[in-house]
Amino acid sequence: MTPAELLTLAVVDAAIAERGLQWHRDGDVLVKQMRLGSFPAALAYVQAVGELAEAMGHHPDIDIRWRTVVLRSTTHSAGGLTELDLALAARIDALGGGSDRE
Repeated sequence: MTPAELLTLAVVDAAIAERGLQWHRDGDVLVKQMRLGSFPAALAYVQAVGELAEAMGHHPDIDIRWRTVVLRSTTHSAGGLTELDLALAARIDALGGGSDRE
């Protein structure tokens, strides 16, 4: 399986559970919502996510609202979720930074 090979939703759901990812699946998108302590903390978190994503060459959609950051990841070129999304999710989870809110 190549990193950009499309995964079935059942495989993605199992991987989320098995890997303990702090994300949920919404259709063919992985979603993580974080609440940070302040707006500057949210900006710093987004900066860290951006640097990590750039290094991986795989970028989530990012929405920031005051202290809340929502990340959405899918592999557009594959038309859904791939191992790239799961790997990005795990690397972002390792950043820590706030409380998960779904």
